[in-house]
Amino acid sequence: MTEAPAIEVHGLVKRFGGRAVVDDVSLSVARGEIMGFLGPNGSGKTTTIRLMCGLLTPDAGQGRVLGHDILTEGRAIKREVGYMTQRFSFYEDLTIEENLRFVAGLYGLKPARDAVARTLADLGLTSRRGQLAGALSGGWKQRLALAACIMHRPRLLMLDEPTAGVDPKARRDFWDEIHQLAAGGLTVLVSTHYMDEAERCHRINYISYGKLVAGGTVSEVVRDAGLTTFVLSGKDTARAAERFRGMAGVDQVAPFGNTLHVVGRDAVALRRAAETVAAETGCTLSPSETSLEDVFIQLMGTARDNMR
Repeated sequence: MTEAPAIEVHGLVKRFGGRAVVDDVSLSVARGEIMGFLGPNGSGKTTTIRLMCGLLTPDAGQGRVLGHDILTEGRAIKREVGYMTQRFSFYEDLTIEENLRFVAGLYGLKPARDAVARTLADLGLTSRRGQLAGALSGGWKQRLALAACIMHRPRLLMLDEPTAGVDPKARRDFWDEIHQLAAGGLTVLVSTHYMDEAERCHRINYISYGKLVAGGTVSEVVRDAGLTTFVLSGKDTARAAERFRGMAGVDQVAPFGNTLHVVGRDAVALRRAAETVAAETGCTLSPSETSLEDVFIQLMGTARDNMR
């Protein structure tokens, strides 16, 4: 028998002030899957996640999360969710252990001492349990926040831009931990602006001002975008960038060090423009793989702001 998805929702709509912040969103998330949400600020990522986690009630649509109806069993869903916000929100004048003991009390975990000890050990915080939360680096604050979110052993974890302001090593360690949790059956929803983090998700969804406009694995999303990319290299890439302005077939021009990336939807027109500019500026031209960032920028450029 096939296991039911952790999340299965159809036609979700949420309005604020008469505007549809989430507009007819449908998707399915498997148990143990890490699902990423990308999109511009204000595009409805966080609202969509909150609708699926029982934190908001949709104005229209239906679905089930962890076997519970999102319209009538929001409280049951919330009990099985861990929610980690972007902003550090613990008592900075309490120690790591004291903060976790407080959280254990909120969840009614008994015996609280055992729950705290287990969580400290699971997240590698035991040796730092006496440190004040306010004295922690960004990476350790992030680890404390994750510890507090999973100590009641949720089945669904919601992460809202969880690694903002954290150094690359701490970010990688954090994602290693997330993958371990998912391997153990935890379903994860994460919103992020970092392309390398999106690439670590099993699947991603791109939300453009309330509408789901792209979804799938990273390779599927890049493929379905239908973009072509060329790279120019040489001493005169600055002049090449100026020359590309307004040329047919050129949708994006971006310098990367001593190279210039040009991207477009019309492969024939883009090649013609790239060959022309390369010949004029003495640059070397070569084809390149389209990146997820190229797709992200393209989707942002074609998005229509629903708040205007």
